[in-house]
Order: sequence, then structure tokens, then C-alpha cells
Amino acid sequence: MATWNIDPTHSEIQFKVKHLVISTVTGYFRSFNGTVETEGDSFEDANITFEAEIDSVDTNNSDRDTHLKSDDFFNASEFPTMKFESTSFKNTGGDQYELKGNMTIRDITKEITLDVTHGGTVDDPYGQTKAGFEINGTINRKEFNLKWNAVTEAGNVVVGDDVKLHMNVQVVESVPQEA
Repeated sequence: MATWNIDPTHSEIQFKVKHLVISTVTGYFRSFNGTVETEGDSFEDANITFEAEIDSVDTNNSDRDTHLKSDDFFNASEFPTMKFESTSFKNTGGDQYELKGNMTIRDITKEITLDVTHGGTVDDPYGQTKAGFEINGTINRKEFNLKWNAVTEAGNVVVGDDVKLHMNVQVVESVPQEA
């Protein structure tokens, strides 16, 4: 079995949500980790785990970030991490995969499905084997108890329900230490 670890310096975890229905707010989780465990040379049926620290949320606006960390949204003090554990990782043709797994935000766990593109696997100049993946999907924030909402005087919703997830992830194969 091979274990691959997310390289945080070459990865980004991003989300996008509609604001006032007319524009999109982009945010990031700056502190995260994850592993991919594979059998043989294929990523097919890999076991994938991921965790992000809620306190690391960054939307380029400190007031909004503080609001996102509050009980209106993530409640970072009570639920400091968001977690994902795969249940299946299937090749759907070429470099395309379907990733299913259980996402936990706050105290709610739901199965989600993500689309994955394997960008390739290479050996870097330092002898490390690295693989790149682009991961996309959409979740409904209200299904995870991120319920805060407001409506403008004109009747427009302030925050959309659908949250687009976009992750560019590079993983590094862990080399077993010799005894």
C-alpha cells in the first residue's frame, strides 16, 4: 500500500457562493491536510481523507470571515474542522474519476459526489513522486446546518444555498523509512 500526503504549498481549497444573486464571493481554507492510500500503481479505489481547519477560512474580508466562523455558519469554536472520508473513487474514463464520500461540516455528515481530473503523476527533481488532481463539486450549505440568511428590501437573497467546491491538490508519495 502506498500513502500520498497533500502538499499544502502546491494545493488550494476554494469555495464560491453567490452574493445577492448577482456576484460570487470566493473563499479559501488556508490550513488543511489529507491523505490518499492506494494499492499498486492505480488511484482506482483509493482511500481518501481530508480535513480543513475552519479558523483558516479566508474570503479576503475579516468581518465576513468572522461571521463565517460564528454559529450562523461553521461555529468554529464547537466544530473546528471540516472532514471528508471517501467511500469510492472510480475511474469514469481516461483521466476522469468520480469521488464519493462522507463530508462532515458542523455535526452533519452527508454523502457527496465530486468530479476529479487526474492531471498526471511525475517524479520531481528531488526524487519525489507527485500526482496532481483537480476536484469540483457543489453542496447545499443548508443541508450542513449553515442556515444563516437575510433578504434585501427588494427581496433578493443575500447568500445563495449552493456552494461550489474547487480544489487543486498535489499529493506526494510517502517513502517508507527503512528499519
